[in-house]
Amino acid sequence: MSNPSELDIGAILKCLPHRYPFLLVDKVVEIQLEEGRILGVKNVTFNEPFFQGHFPGNPIMPGVLIIEALAQIGGILMFEKGYPQLKVLASIKNAKFRRLVKPGDVLQLEAWAVHLSARGGKVRGAAFVNNEKAAEGEIVFGMISDKVSKTEE
Repeated sequence: MSNPSELDIGAILKCLPHRYPFLLVDKVVEIQLEEGRILGVKNVTFNEPFFQGHFPGNPIMPGVLIIEALAQIGGILMFEKGYPQLKVLASIKNAKFRRLVKPGDVLQLEAWAVHLSARGGKVRGAAFVNNEKAAEGEIVFGMISDKVSKTEE
């Protein structure tokens, strides 16, 4: 890789236990460990399974999946900062949805560490489409003692 702070899908699979259809991060484009910040991408395509039933004829990405994508990018940040334990969602605070996300959009995911420890963590996240904020919120994680391990693909 030309940029050591980038992660391709192979590296992401080592950080997260999620697999299709629940893996919602396609690429990490930047990690600033010292600042506790990460930027990632989710390419939203019409082939996503949720579009079959979420407003057929006018497909919209469910807001809860945008928040899940932010949680996943936050989980990658925690993994890269030295917390390999399995992270589980504990709470979502101040979630706001500001723009519809539709097939063909590129969802830019950004998260900042607020608090990280061996017991859990908290990140602030925001998702953008064409530099327009689509969603934002605070995500709190709990840790399970098991480490993330590569599962069969």
